[in-house]
Amino acid sequence: MFKKHNFGAGPCILPPTVISEAAKAVIDWNGSGLSILEVSHRSPEFESVMTKTEVLVRELLKVPDSFSVLFLQGGASTQFSMVAANFLPVSARASYLDTGFFSQKAIKEAGFFGEVEIVGSSRDGEYSYIPDNFEVSPDSAYLHLTSNNTIEGTQISSFPRTSRPLVCDMSSDIFSREINVCEFDLIYAGAQKNIGPAGMTLVIARNSFLDSVKHALPSMSDYRILRENGSMFNTPPVFSIYVAMLNLIWLKNQGGVREIEIRNRKKAKLLYAEIDRNPLFKGRSNAAHRSIMNVTFMARDEITTTEFLKLAEKRGMVGIRGYRAVGGFRISLYNALPLESVRALVDLMIEFEKISLMNGGFAPEVHS
Repeated sequence: MFKKHNFGAGPCILPPTVISEAAKAVIDWNGSGLSILEVSHRSPEFESVMTKTEVLVRELLKVPDSFSVLFLQGGASTQFSMVAANFLPVSARASYLDTGFFSQKAIKEAGFFGEVEIVGSSRDGEYSYIPDNFEVSPDSAYLHLTSNNTIEGTQISSFPRTSRPLVCDMSSDIFSREINVCEFDLIYAGAQKNIGPAGMTLVIARNSFLDSVKHALPSMSDYRILRENGSMFNTPPVFSIYVAMLNLIWLKNQGGVREIEIRNRKKAKLLYAEIDRNPLFKGRSNAAHRSIMNVTFMARDEITTTEFLKLAEKRGMVGIRGYRAVGGFRISLYNALPLESVRALVDLMIEFEKISLMNGGFAPEVHS
């Protein structure tokens, strides 16, 4: 049966083998007579899943022993406030780079806990670029970045050097490209992009950074307590962690992060080349800061936008409409998206251009 081309920004496309294995586990997990949805998180069998998932995270991202790996609930949105609750009271202020919708949300939440210093912003360019040449106050508790801007289609290609602790929201590009974990003091990422289904949040944190917190916190907001309890202070998101394990096994079998980055860059290069060539479309983000995960672009007018969306839907392509506040198109190229889907989209863009030319330079109602 034909499976649609899934370009959705999240929840992410997952490999067919991962979906198949997860579906079996929902009925009967490893011949236990229980569904993965109903097994005890305290059972030795599931504890082995937690251990294996952590081992895979450490192996694929080369996470040293000086860092903790946590599997938490609440998504990246909870981390917006949790980071600030833990570390902002340590100093008079925290520094944030404003690069789009999700960095704005992080800034707002941090403001409940102390002073927020916005060291740079691309708001003046409708978040089409990544600011540089900014300075961080020497007394700042940390510098917070968003590595990839899912809505705006920009990505930090080289992370800034700073004497202050570096915190990064990597929700939409973690495991998509090689990074040096040791450049950061805390990384967090919602699962529903390249890790697995929504419900679990990955946190990778330098232990000395966690130990710098001396003030009391509610237990569920305290990284130290969650670390000490092995991410099991309360019932963890069992199914999400299990599927994340399957997905990371798949990633390892593909050759790991290095190999998947090569594939992702190939997909992005193919699509950006067509956007730049095709007169009906125009890229939204600065060429130097284009994301390899979320490609954003505009059509030349609303009629063209509407008609291309209609044609794409008829051809089984879903999730290409841009975020409602931005408009245009957003094509997400997460790890499990095959190159064939990108080729199909590019072929459709070429076909759409021909239809437009045949109809006097605009795109009327089109039919498959």
